[in-house]
Amino acid sequence: MAVVSSAPTTKSTLPWPVRAAFVILLIYLFLVGVSSLEAGIRVMGADTQERLFSGVDNPLAGLFVGVLGTVLVQSSSASTSVIVGLVGSGALSVSDAVPMVMGANIGTTVTNTLVALAHVRQSAEFRRAFGAATVHDFFNVLAVAILLPLELFTGVLTDIAQWISELLVGSSGSDWKSPVKEWVKEPVSWIRDFWEALGASGNTLGTLMVVSGLGIVLLSLTFITTNMRRLVADRVERSMNAVLGKGGGLVAMSLGLVITVAVQSSSITTSILVPLAGAGVITLRNVYPVTLGANVGTTITALLAALAASSPDALTVALVHTTFNIAGILVIYTIPFMRDLPVRGAETLAEIAVKRRLWALAYVLGMFVVMPLVGVAILR
Repeated sequence: MAVVSSAPTTKSTLPWPVRAAFVILLIYLFLVGVSSLEAGIRVMGADTQERLFSGVDNPLAGLFVGVLGTVLVQSSSASTSVIVGLVGSGALSVSDAVPMVMGANIGTTVTNTLVALAHVRQSAEFRRAFGAATVHDFFNVLAVAILLPLELFTGVLTDIAQWISELLVGSSGSDWKSPVKEWVKEPVSWIRDFWEALGASGNTLGTLMVVSGLGIVLLSLTFITTNMRRLVADRVERSMNAVLGKGGGLVAMSLGLVITVAVQSSSITTSILVPLAGAGVITLRNVYPVTLGANVGTTITALLAALAASSPDALTVALVHTTFNIAGILVIYTIPFMRDLPVRGAETLAEIAVKRRLWALAYVLGMFVVMPLVGVAILR
Protein backbone atom coordinates (compact mmCIF):
# COMPACT_ATOMS: atom_id res chain seq x y z
CA MET A 1 0.00 0.00 0.00
CA ALA A 2 2.86 2.36 0.79
CA VAL A 3 4.31 1.86 -2.67
CA VAL A 4 0.96 2.53 -4.32
CA SER A 5 0.39 5.74 -2.37
CA SER A 6 3.84 7.07 -3.19
CA ALA A 7 3.43 6.61 -6.96
CA PRO A 8 1.31 9.72 -7.47
CA THR A 9 3.88 11.75 -5.58
CA THR A 10 6.61 10.55 -7.96
CA LYS A 11 4.48 11.51 -10.97
CA SER A 12 3.35 14.83 -9.55
CA THR A 13 4.12 18.13 -11.19
CA LEU A 14 7.58 19.63 -11.16
CA PRO A 15 8.65 21.57 -8.05
CA TRP A 16 7.70 25.22 -8.50
CA PRO A 17 11.33 26.52 -8.55
CA VAL A 18 12.13 24.16 -11.44
CA ARG A 19 8.97 25.13 -13.29
CA ALA A 20 9.65 28.84 -12.70
CA ALA A 21 13.18 28.44 -14.09
CA PHE A 22 11.71 26.65 -17.10
CA VAL A 23 9.36 29.58 -17.69
CA ILE A 24 12.30 32.01 -17.64
CA LEU A 25 14.04 29.86 -20.27
CA LEU A 26 10.87 29.83 -22.37
CA ILE A 27 10.60 33.63 -22.19
CA TYR A 28 14.18 33.82 -23.46
CA LEU A 29 13.28 31.48 -26.35
CA PHE A 30 10.23 33.63 -27.10
CA LEU A 31 12.50 36.66 -27.47
CA VAL A 32 14.81 34.65 -29.73
CA GLY A 33 11.82 33.79 -31.91
CA VAL A 34 10.71 37.42 -32.22
CA SER A 35 14.23 38.51 -33.12
CA SER A 36 14.56 35.67 -35.68
CA LEU A 37 11.28 36.72 -37.29
CA GLU A 38 12.48 40.32 -37.56
CA ALA A 39 15.87 39.27 -38.93
CA GLY A 40 14.28 36.94 -41.49
CA ILE A 41 12.03 39.66 -42.88
CA ARG A 42 15.03 41.99 -43.17
CA VAL A 43 16.88 39.28 -45.16
CA MET A 44 13.92 38.93 -47.54
CA GLY A 45 14.27 42.54 -48.64
CA ALA A 46 11.91 45.43 -49.28
CA ASP A 47 10.38 44.06 -52.51
CA THR A 48 9.31 40.80 -50.91
CA GLN A 49 7.98 42.63 -47.89
CA GLU A 50 5.86 44.87 -50.11
CA ARG A 51 4.36 41.85 -51.92
CA LEU A 52 3.67 40.00 -48.67
CA PHE A 53 1.90 42.84 -46.93
CA SER A 54 0.34 44.79 -49.79
CA GLY A 55 -3.30 45.60 -49.10
CA VAL A 56 -3.10 45.98 -45.34
CA ASP A 57 -2.87 49.73 -45.73
CA ASN A 58 -6.68 49.56 -45.71
CA PRO A 59 -7.48 49.86 -41.98
CA LEU A 60 -10.54 47.58 -42.13
CA ALA A 61 -8.52 44.92 -43.95
CA GLY A 62 -5.87 45.25 -41.24
CA LEU A 63 -8.54 44.89 -38.56
CA PHE A 64 -9.88 41.67 -40.15
CA VAL A 65 -6.35 40.31 -40.60
CA GLY A 66 -5.79 40.86 -36.89
CA VAL A 67 -9.02 39.00 -36.04
CA LEU A 68 -8.21 36.05 -38.32
CA GLY A 69 -4.58 35.79 -37.24
CA THR A 70 -5.56 35.67 -33.59
CA VAL A 71 -8.35 33.14 -34.15
CA LEU A 72 -5.93 30.87 -36.01
CA VAL A 73 -3.29 30.85 -33.26
CA GLN A 74 -5.86 31.20 -30.42
CA SER A 75 -3.71 33.85 -28.77
CA SER A 76 -3.63 37.62 -29.06
CA SER A 77 -0.25 37.47 -27.32
CA ALA A 78 1.18 35.47 -30.22
CA SER A 79 -0.41 37.55 -32.97
CA THR A 80 0.54 40.92 -31.47
CA SER A 81 4.09 39.68 -30.89
CA VAL A 82 4.32 38.80 -34.59
CA ILE A 83 2.92 42.23 -35.52
CA VAL A 84 5.53 43.88 -33.30
CA GLY A 85 8.24 41.87 -35.04
CA LEU A 86 6.96 42.92 -38.46
CA VAL A 87 6.98 46.58 -37.45
CA GLY A 88 10.46 46.18 -36.00
CA SER A 89 11.69 44.80 -39.33
CA GLY A 90 10.09 47.60 -41.34
CA ALA A 91 7.63 45.26 -43.10
CA LEU A 92 4.69 47.10 -41.50
CA SER A 93 4.26 50.73 -40.65
CA VAL A 94 2.87 51.78 -37.29
CA SER A 95 -0.30 53.12 -38.92
CA ASP A 96 -0.93 49.81 -40.73
CA ALA A 97 -0.24 47.77 -37.59
CA VAL A 98 -2.61 49.66 -35.27
CA PRO A 99 -5.85 48.23 -36.77
CA MET A 100 -4.28 44.77 -36.62
CA VAL A 101 -3.68 44.93 -32.88
CA MET A 102 -7.26 46.14 -32.43
CA GLY A 103 -8.42 43.14 -34.46
CA ALA A 104 -6.33 40.89 -32.22
CA ASN A 105 -8.35 42.17 -29.26
CA ILE A 106 -11.54 40.96 -30.93
CA GLY A 107 -10.07 37.66 -32.13
CA THR A 108 -8.84 36.62 -28.69
CA THR A 109 -12.41 36.45 -27.33
CA VAL A 110 -13.23 33.41 -29.47
CA THR A 111 -11.65 31.05 -26.93
CA ASN A 112 -13.96 31.83 -24.02
CA THR A 113 -16.97 31.88 -26.38
CA LEU A 114 -16.08 28.34 -27.49
CA VAL A 115 -15.75 27.33 -23.83
CA ALA A 116 -19.32 28.54 -23.26
CA LEU A 117 -20.60 26.14 -25.93
CA ALA A 118 -19.66 23.24 -23.65
CA HIS A 119 -22.66 24.21 -21.47
CA VAL A 120 -25.13 24.05 -24.36
CA ARG A 121 -27.15 21.11 -22.97
CA GLN A 122 -28.18 22.90 -19.78
CA SER A 123 -30.32 25.94 -20.60
CA ALA A 124 -29.76 27.92 -17.40
CA GLU A 125 -26.03 27.16 -17.33
CA PHE A 126 -25.68 27.97 -21.02
CA ARG A 127 -27.45 31.30 -20.63
CA ARG A 128 -25.09 32.36 -17.83
CA ALA A 129 -21.96 30.97 -19.48
CA PHE A 130 -22.68 32.41 -22.95
CA GLY A 131 -23.48 35.81 -21.48
CA ALA A 132 -20.24 35.79 -19.45
CA ALA A 133 -18.26 34.85 -22.56
CA THR A 134 -19.79 37.29 -25.02
CA VAL A 135 -19.67 40.36 -22.76
CA HIS A 136 -15.97 40.36 -23.67
CA ASP A 137 -16.88 40.26 -27.37
CA PHE A 138 -19.32 43.15 -27.09
CA PHE A 139 -16.91 45.33 -25.12
CA ASN A 140 -14.03 44.80 -27.56
CA VAL A 141 -16.19 45.39 -30.64
CA LEU A 142 -17.62 48.55 -29.09
CA ALA A 143 -14.13 49.76 -28.17
CA VAL A 144 -12.94 49.24 -31.76
CA ALA A 145 -16.08 50.92 -33.17
CA ILE A 146 -15.33 54.02 -31.10
CA LEU A 147 -11.54 54.16 -31.02
CA LEU A 148 -10.56 53.00 -34.52
CA PRO A 149 -12.34 55.91 -36.28
CA LEU A 150 -10.96 58.27 -33.62
CA GLU A 151 -7.46 56.95 -34.25
CA LEU A 152 -7.83 57.19 -38.04
CA PHE A 153 -8.98 60.81 -37.89
CA THR A 154 -6.75 62.11 -35.09
CA GLY A 155 -3.94 59.57 -34.50
CA VAL A 156 -4.37 60.18 -30.78
CA LEU A 157 -3.48 56.64 -29.62
CA THR A 158 -0.36 56.56 -31.78
CA ASP A 159 0.66 60.03 -30.60
CA ILE A 160 0.38 59.00 -26.94
CA ALA A 161 2.27 55.76 -27.56
CA GLN A 162 4.96 57.52 -29.58
CA TRP A 163 5.42 60.12 -26.84
CA ILE A 164 5.93 57.37 -24.24
CA SER A 165 8.23 55.46 -26.61
CA GLU A 166 10.41 58.53 -27.19
CA LEU A 167 10.66 59.09 -23.45
CA LEU A 168 11.84 55.50 -23.00
CA VAL A 169 14.10 54.82 -26.00
CA GLY A 170 14.39 58.03 -28.02
CA SER A 171 13.23 59.09 -31.48
CA SER A 172 11.74 56.67 -34.02
CA GLY A 173 14.21 57.91 -36.62
CA SER A 174 16.94 55.40 -35.78
CA ASP A 175 17.49 52.04 -34.16
CA TRP A 176 17.83 51.82 -30.41
CA LYS A 177 20.28 49.60 -28.59
CA SER A 178 18.03 47.10 -26.88
CA PRO A 179 19.96 45.10 -24.28
CA VAL A 180 17.56 42.20 -24.86
CA LYS A 181 18.44 42.17 -28.56
CA GLU A 182 22.09 41.74 -27.62
CA TRP A 183 21.19 38.81 -25.35
CA VAL A 184 19.41 36.96 -28.18
CA LYS A 185 21.79 37.94 -30.97
CA GLU A 186 23.91 34.77 -30.83
CA PRO A 187 21.03 32.23 -30.92
CA VAL A 188 19.50 34.10 -33.87
CA SER A 189 22.85 33.86 -35.67
CA TRP A 190 22.83 30.09 -34.96
CA ILE A 191 19.46 29.82 -36.68
CA ARG A 192 20.77 31.74 -39.68
CA ASP A 193 24.00 29.69 -39.82
CA PHE A 194 21.98 26.45 -39.65
CA TRP A 195 19.86 27.31 -42.69
CA GLU A 196 22.86 28.71 -44.59
CA ALA A 197 24.72 25.45 -43.94
CA LEU A 198 21.82 23.65 -45.66
CA GLY A 199 22.26 25.88 -48.71
CA ALA A 200 19.57 28.48 -48.10
CA SER A 201 20.16 32.04 -49.24
CA GLY A 202 18.28 35.21 -50.22
CA ASN A 203 14.51 35.03 -49.96
CA THR A 204 14.62 31.33 -49.10
CA LEU A 205 16.87 32.03 -46.12
CA GLY A 206 14.65 34.88 -45.02
CA THR A 207 11.52 32.75 -45.30
CA LEU A 208 13.06 29.90 -43.30
CA MET A 209 14.15 32.33 -40.57
CA VAL A 210 10.63 33.80 -40.43
CA VAL A 211 9.10 30.31 -40.21
CA SER A 212 11.62 29.35 -37.52
CA GLY A 213 10.84 32.52 -35.58
CA LEU A 214 7.09 31.96 -35.81
CA GLY A 215 7.48 28.36 -34.67
CA ILE A 216 9.62 29.37 -31.69
CA VAL A 217 7.20 32.16 -30.72
CA LEU A 218 4.12 29.94 -30.85
CA LEU A 219 5.71 26.95 -29.09
CA SER A 220 7.34 29.01 -26.36
CA LEU A 221 4.12 30.94 -25.68
CA THR A 222 2.17 27.67 -25.53
CA PHE A 223 4.54 26.20 -22.95
CA ILE A 224 4.79 29.46 -21.01
CA THR A 225 1.01 29.57 -20.73
CA THR A 226 0.77 25.89 -19.72
CA ASN A 227 3.46 26.14 -17.06
CA MET A 228 2.30 29.45 -15.66
CA ARG A 229 -1.20 28.06 -15.37
CA ARG A 230 0.10 25.10 -13.36
CA LEU A 231 2.11 27.42 -11.15
CA VAL A 232 -0.80 29.67 -10.24
CA ALA A 233 -4.01 27.77 -11.11
CA ASP A 234 -5.14 27.08 -7.54
CA ARG A 235 -4.33 30.62 -6.39
CA VAL A 236 -6.17 32.06 -9.43
CA GLU A 237 -9.44 30.31 -8.66
CA ARG A 238 -9.28 31.09 -4.94
CA SER A 239 -8.52 34.77 -5.65
CA MET A 240 -11.36 35.07 -8.15
CA ASN A 241 -13.89 33.54 -5.79
CA ALA A 242 -12.77 35.76 -2.90
CA VAL A 243 -12.64 39.05 -4.83
CA LEU A 244 -15.58 38.64 -7.19
CA GLY A 245 -17.88 37.60 -4.40
CA LYS A 246 -17.46 41.08 -2.96
CA GLY A 247 -17.90 42.91 -6.29
CA GLY A 248 -15.90 46.10 -6.89
CA GLY A 249 -15.02 47.00 -10.48
CA LEU A 250 -11.54 48.44 -9.95
CA VAL A 251 -10.43 45.56 -7.74
CA ALA A 252 -11.83 43.04 -10.23
CA MET A 253 -9.99 44.77 -13.10
CA SER A 254 -6.77 44.67 -11.10
CA LEU A 255 -7.31 40.97 -10.45
CA GLY A 256 -7.85 40.30 -14.16
CA LEU A 257 -4.72 42.26 -15.03
CA VAL A 258 -2.50 40.50 -12.46
CA ILE A 259 -3.74 37.01 -13.34
CA THR A 260 -3.31 37.62 -17.08
CA VAL A 261 0.23 38.90 -16.63
CA ALA A 262 0.96 35.85 -14.47
CA VAL A 263 -0.41 33.26 -16.90
CA GLN A 264 0.51 35.22 -20.06
CA SER A 265 -2.93 34.69 -21.57
CA SER A 266 -6.16 36.65 -21.39
CA SER A 267 -7.92 33.61 -22.87
CA ILE A 268 -7.07 31.55 -19.77
CA THR A 269 -8.28 34.29 -17.43
CA THR A 270 -11.59 34.73 -19.20
CA SER A 271 -12.06 31.00 -19.84
CA ILE A 272 -11.75 30.32 -16.10
CA LEU A 273 -14.62 32.74 -15.53
CA VAL A 274 -17.04 31.10 -17.98
CA PRO A 275 -17.57 27.79 -16.07
CA LEU A 276 -17.80 29.72 -12.78
CA ALA A 277 -20.48 31.94 -14.29
CA GLY A 278 -22.27 28.94 -15.80
CA ALA A 279 -22.39 27.30 -12.36
CA GLY A 280 -23.84 30.49 -10.89
CA VAL A 281 -20.82 31.09 -8.66
CA ILE A 282 -20.27 34.59 -10.08
CA THR A 283 -22.52 36.94 -12.02
CA LEU A 284 -22.13 38.44 -15.47
CA ARG A 285 -21.63 41.90 -13.97
CA ASN A 286 -18.78 40.60 -11.81
CA VAL A 287 -17.19 38.82 -14.77
CA TYR A 288 -17.27 41.98 -16.89
CA PRO A 289 -14.55 44.08 -15.17
CA VAL A 290 -12.20 41.10 -14.90
CA THR A 291 -12.23 40.75 -18.69
CA LEU A 292 -11.26 44.42 -18.99
CA GLY A 293 -8.29 43.91 -16.69
CA ALA A 294 -7.35 40.86 -18.77
CA ASN A 295 -7.40 43.06 -21.90
CA VAL A 296 -4.74 45.31 -20.36
CA GLY A 297 -2.74 42.44 -18.87
CA THR A 298 -2.38 40.61 -22.18
CA THR A 299 -0.49 43.56 -23.70
CA ILE A 300 2.56 42.71 -21.57
CA THR A 301 3.61 40.09 -24.15
CA ALA A 302 3.77 42.60 -27.01
CA LEU A 303 5.74 44.98 -24.78
CA LEU A 304 8.14 42.14 -24.03
CA ALA A 305 8.43 41.33 -27.74
CA ALA A 306 9.27 44.99 -28.45
CA LEU A 307 12.35 44.63 -26.25
CA ALA A 308 13.76 42.13 -28.76
CA ALA A 309 13.22 44.52 -31.69
CA SER A 310 15.66 47.20 -32.77
CA SER A 311 13.15 49.82 -33.87
CA PRO A 312 11.39 52.27 -31.54
CA ASP A 313 8.35 51.86 -33.81
CA ALA A 314 7.96 48.30 -32.50
CA LEU A 315 7.69 49.65 -28.96
CA THR A 316 5.25 52.29 -30.19
CA VAL A 317 2.90 49.62 -31.60
CA ALA A 318 3.10 47.60 -28.38
CA LEU A 319 2.25 50.73 -26.42
CA VAL A 320 -0.66 51.49 -28.77
CA HIS A 321 -2.09 48.09 -27.77
CA THR A 322 -1.87 49.03 -24.09
CA THR A 323 -3.17 52.56 -24.69
CA PHE A 324 -6.10 51.26 -26.71
CA ASN A 325 -7.23 48.91 -23.94
CA ILE A 326 -6.90 51.54 -21.23
CA ALA A 327 -8.74 54.09 -23.39
CA GLY A 328 -11.51 51.55 -23.97
CA ILE A 329 -12.04 51.25 -20.22
CA LEU A 330 -12.05 55.03 -19.76
CA VAL A 331 -14.46 55.67 -22.64
CA ILE A 332 -16.88 52.80 -22.01
CA TYR A 333 -16.67 51.51 -18.43
CA THR A 334 -16.42 54.83 -16.62
CA ILE A 335 -19.55 56.26 -18.31
CA PRO A 336 -22.65 54.65 -16.70
CA PHE A 337 -24.91 54.39 -19.78
CA MET A 338 -21.99 53.16 -21.93
CA ARG A 339 -20.91 50.67 -19.27
CA ASP A 340 -24.16 48.72 -19.51
CA LEU A 341 -24.15 48.34 -23.31
CA PRO A 342 -21.87 45.24 -23.45
CA VAL A 343 -23.80 43.65 -20.57
CA ARG A 344 -27.16 44.21 -22.25
CA GLY A 345 -25.82 42.96 -25.57
CA ALA A 346 -24.45 39.80 -23.96
CA GLU A 347 -27.66 39.14 -22.03
CA THR A 348 -29.79 39.56 -25.19
CA LEU A 349 -27.53 37.32 -27.26
CA ALA A 350 -27.53 34.69 -24.50
CA GLU A 351 -31.34 34.65 -24.45
CA ILE A 352 -31.43 34.18 -28.23
CA ALA A 353 -28.77 31.44 -28.06
CA VAL A 354 -30.73 29.50 -25.41
CA LYS A 355 -33.87 29.53 -27.57
CA ARG A 356 -32.02 28.68 -30.79
CA ARG A 357 -28.83 26.74 -30.07
CA LEU A 358 -27.67 26.78 -33.70
CA TRP A 359 -27.62 30.57 -33.60
CA ALA A 360 -24.86 30.38 -31.00
CA LEU A 361 -22.70 28.35 -33.38
CA ALA A 362 -23.65 30.63 -36.27
CA TYR A 363 -22.59 33.63 -34.19
CA VAL A 364 -19.16 32.14 -33.45
CA LEU A 365 -18.51 31.15 -37.07
CA GLY A 366 -19.90 34.38 -38.49
CA MET A 367 -18.17 36.71 -36.05
CA PHE A 368 -14.74 35.11 -35.98
CA VAL A 369 -14.38 33.34 -39.34
CA VAL A 370 -16.85 34.28 -42.08
CA MET A 371 -17.00 38.04 -41.59
CA PRO A 372 -13.20 38.51 -41.30
CA LEU A 373 -12.59 36.27 -44.33
CA VAL A 374 -15.12 38.12 -46.44
CA GLY A 375 -13.79 41.45 -45.22
CA VAL A 376 -10.20 40.60 -46.14
CA ALA A 377 -11.27 39.22 -49.54
CA ILE A 378 -13.23 42.37 -50.40
CA LEU A 379 -10.91 45.01 -48.96
CA ARG A 380 -7.46 43.73 -49.90
